[in-house]
Amino acid sequence: MIGDRVRTVDYHTGGEPFRIVAAPPVTIAGATVAERRVFAIGDAAVDGLRQVLCHEPRGHADMYGGFIVPPDDAGAQLGVLFWHKDGFSTACGHGTIALGAWAVRSGLVAAPDDGVTDVVIDVPSGRVTARVHTAAGRVTAVDFVSVPSFVVASSVVVPTSRGPAEVVVSYGGALYAQLPAAAVGLAVRPEDLTALIALGREIKAGLADHPASRHPTDDRLSGIYGVIFHEEADGARHQRNVTIFADGEVDRSPCGSGTAARVATLAEDGTLKAGETLLHESIVGSRFTARFTTAGESVLPVITGMAYPTGEHEFVIDPEDPMTPGFVLR
Repeated sequence: MIGDRVRTVDYHTGGEPFRIVAAPPVTIAGATVAERRVFAIGDAAVDGLRQVLCHEPRGHADMYGGFIVPPDDAGAQLGVLFWHKDGFSTACGHGTIALGAWAVRSGLVAAPDDGVTDVVIDVPSGRVTARVHTAAGRVTAVDFVSVPSFVVASSVVVPTSRGPAEVVVSYGGALYAQLPAAAVGLAVRPEDLTALIALGREIKAGLADHPASRHPTDDRLSGIYGVIFHEEADGARHQRNVTIFADGEVDRSPCGSGTAARVATLAEDGTLKAGETLLHESIVGSRFTARFTTAGESVLPVITGMAYPTGEHEFVIDPEDPMTPGFVLR
């Protein structure tokens, strides 16, 4: 069904894994990346490949990756279907940063020894850019230029086991509910991670049928993807966050599309103005910087980080292995 060997190149962005499958050994049908995502969700072979590469024993509950697919048209250099342990996501900023670094390092996209190269990528939520900075032939940073981002709803109250939680819902390629960690008696620190995961699941479930969980124009982008717990680290423009996404997954990075959603929120409430920079820190201390330009009624976030290769794999799928396609412990 999915072949007995699958090759991947693995990166991490701010500590968050990204497993790249440059040549998926399955058919992923569709005229656009958005259509291919819909196909992948319902196709046993494509979803089976996701499970094999994401689930144990080849992955883990917090694994993340992407299948490279053709772009929607000649205006982009590649397309990608993002995936995690529970399915296929609409956006992924840390993955876009990793793809930019990989595209240049692998020679897929030519880049000067010194300069900036745009790697244009079609993702299910639209067209994004990984702006790759090089110096002396080395990748030094990658800007993730997001899709237009905006606030969907403010002051949404969700009942939880810790009392009512008031959240803001914003879109940054996916829908994120955001709230201060201190408002529910927690902090963005590893010691509170178990409680943060549990509460993130509660809040996501509590918003499942709320109008704020619907994308205003494209229902394929609907659904609360993640819950962002945040706190100020050193003033309002230096914040720390942890994003609990999918079903209890933890983003080790500051979360790329989540940062885009935070930028939209901070722009809306006046905390962050055009030309100013947000320093966004993760629960493990990795950092992104973010800024925005205006895009009509939305903002266009630009998030800067860096990705590094961690390995290359040729995974073997033994047809007699009873554990295929794997399992998840969370």
